[in-house]
Amino acid sequence: MSTTKKPLWQRINKLFLVTVLVPTALSAVYYGFIASGQYISVSSFVIYNPQQTNTGGFSSLLATAGLSHSSSGAYSVRDYVLSRDALAELQRTLNYRQMVSNSHIDPFNRFGGVFAPYSSFEELFEYYKKMVSDNVDTVSNISTLSVTAYTAQDAQRINANLLALGQNLINRLNAQANEDAVRFYKQDVARAEAKVRAASLAMAAYRNKQGVFNPAPESAIQLQLIAKLQDKLISTQTQLSQLLSSTPSNPQVPLLRKGIEDLKQDIIKQSAKVTGSSNSLASKASPYEQLVLNQTFAEKELAASLAALEQARITAQKQQLFLEVIAKPSLPDEAMQPKRVRGVLAVFVVGLLLWGVLSVIIGGVKEHHDR
Repeated sequence: MSTTKKPLWQRINKLFLVTVLVPTALSAVYYGFIASGQYISVSSFVIYNPQQTNTGGFSSLLATAGLSHSSSGAYSVRDYVLSRDALAELQRTLNYRQMVSNSHIDPFNRFGGVFAPYSSFEELFEYYKKMVSDNVDTVSNISTLSVTAYTAQDAQRINANLLALGQNLINRLNAQANEDAVRFYKQDVARAEAKVRAASLAMAAYRNKQGVFNPAPESAIQLQLIAKLQDKLISTQTQLSQLLSSTPSNPQVPLLRKGIEDLKQDIIKQSAKVTGSSNSLASKASPYEQLVLNQTFAEKELAASLAALEQARITAQKQQLFLEVIAKPSLPDEAMQPKRVRGVLAVFVVGLLLWGVLSVIIGGVKEHHDR
C-alpha cells in the first residue's frame, strides 16, 4: 500500500509554526527591513568647585560620600536635563518633536506611531525620558550623558544642546547663590550710604545757616587776630607812657589815647566772635562737633559694610561651581540600536520556550482526555 508524502508545510507542527516560525519570520522582516537605526551620542562632564579639589580630612570624606557641593550640582544638572524645562528648550531650539516623529522613522518607534500614537507634550516628555539618560558616578562625580536619536547628527546636536543647557543652569545657580549671599550686605551698605548722605546734608545745612565752615580753625584764626591786637595795644600803651613821662604836651598823646580806645573796642568785638554771645564761634562749635561725630561714625559704618560686602562676595566666589566637559558629544558612525541579529534570535528562543511549554500543556490535556 503506497502512501502519498505530505507537503512540508502540512508536516510542520501547527503549534511550532504559530509560536516559533511565524514570529521569527516577522521579527526578521522587521529587524531586517523596517526597524530604524538608533544612534547614540555620548558625552561626559564633571561639576567641580576649585576650592574643594585639594581639601582633605573630613571634607574629603564628605565629597567621597557624595555629600559635597559639587555632587549636588551634578545631580541638579541631571534632574534639569531630564526635566520638562529642558525638553521645552530643545523643542524651541531644535524642534525635538519633529526629530522623533519624522515619517522616515519606522512606525513602531517614532513618536506618534503605532506604540506611541500621541501628540501631547506630556506624552512627548515620557518619550524623551526613554531617549535621554544622565548617569552620575558617585565616586568620581563624573556625569555621562547619553542621547538616542534616529540620525547621528540629531543625536550629537541634542547632546550638545543639553550640555549647553547644563552650563547655563550652573551659571544661573552661581549667580543666584552669589545674589543670595550678598543681598543682606548690599542692604546694609545702602543703609550706611543713606546715613553718610544724611550726615553730609546736615553738615552743609548747618554751615549755610551759621555762615561758618569749621569753628575750630576759624576760632584759632580769630584768637591769633586778638593776640595781634593785644600786642599792638600793649605797644601803644607803652609808647603813650613814654610820651607822658617825657613830653606830656606832645600832640601825639591824644592820638595814642584814641588808638588805645579803638584797639580795646576791636579786642572786645573780636573776642565776642569767639566767646560770650549766642552767635560766637564757641557756641557754634558744640553742634558742629556733634555733626562731625555723626558724619565720622556714618563713614566708618559705611567702610565696615563695604568690607563685609566684599568678604561676602569673595566667600560666594569660593563656592562657585564649574562645568568641565571631559568628552565632547560623539558623532556615532553606526546605529547601536536595535541589535538586529540579537532581536531575531531572542524572538526565536522565546518562541521555542513558548512552544515547549504549550506542547507539554497540550500533551497533558490530551492524555487526560483520552483516559
